[in-house]
Amino acid sequence: MRSIAALALFGLSSTLAAQTNFDTVQVRAVQVTPGLHVLFGAGGNIAVSTGSDGTFIIDDQFAPLTPKIVAAIRTLTPTPVKYVINTHWHGDHTGGNENFGNAGAIIVAHDNVRKRMSTEDFNATLNQRRPAAPRAALPVVTFSESVTLHMNGDSVSVTHVDPAHTDGDAIIYFMKANVVHMGDVFNDTGLPFIDRASGGVVNGFIAAADRVYAMTTPATRIIPGHGQITDRARLKAWRDAIATVRDRVQREVRAGKTIEQVLAMKLSAEYTTDWPGGHERFVRAVFDELTAKR
Repeated sequence: MRSIAALALFGLSSTLAAQTNFDTVQVRAVQVTPGLHVLFGAGGNIAVSTGSDGTFIIDDQFAPLTPKIVAAIRTLTPTPVKYVINTHWHGDHTGGNENFGNAGAIIVAHDNVRKRMSTEDFNATLNQRRPAAPRAALPVVTFSESVTLHMNGDSVSVTHVDPAHTDGDAIIYFMKANVVHMGDVFNDTGLPFIDRASGGVVNGFIAAADRVYAMTTPATRIIPGHGQITDRARLKAWRDAIATVRDRVQREVRAGKTIEQVLAMKLSAEYTTDWPGGHERFVRAVFDELTAKR
């Protein structure tokens, strides 16, 4: 059976939730800087900011894990969660929204996150029918471009980026701490999952990586949506791998190759050691995107 991280890479939130024994999941906290931690469990990485202005988190994994997430936060601070920021709508990042919303947290996300969560739809990319989220799970504060939180001695910029993983992606930059949470716009466990049914576009990943690289320094700590805390050198290498595979697929599309022929060529094979997950899915998505434009 594939690991939790590998399944989460593909965004198969409902499938993962059904297959995971949440009783065995351990949620652990790792300090990034004083007052800023990352919680690792099952699903997207959670950032936790604590301090005199209150506690806020970025993403909240799956609903059954909320008690464990709350317990992990209580090892860092007795203050309850005041805000939840969602990096995008997928359930492995927003599954705890309803629990935190009912507990009084204010949920913040891009306009498209609320739009997608508030309506029932069928996601062809995931082959899933998704019901509308309960009212308590929906973002209460939404933004079209950006919003800034001034909390715990830092200015925290929440910025929408061009469609990449979805059309509601946001990156969060802790300016003083020099830390960026990128959600699944940077998934360091494999090649990216392009949720085309949610507006995802391959070039958006490259543009977002370039944007983050330009606004950071070698000392910046980067929190990916999945994977370990890393830096912009690793982000740059991931970005270059995406661009290289995209260009290779585009070359074969122009040559008239079928998707079966392209997959047989193993165009991403050199990256399987550094980023083992999602290769076939990524190549298929890029092929579909490129051929749809013809």
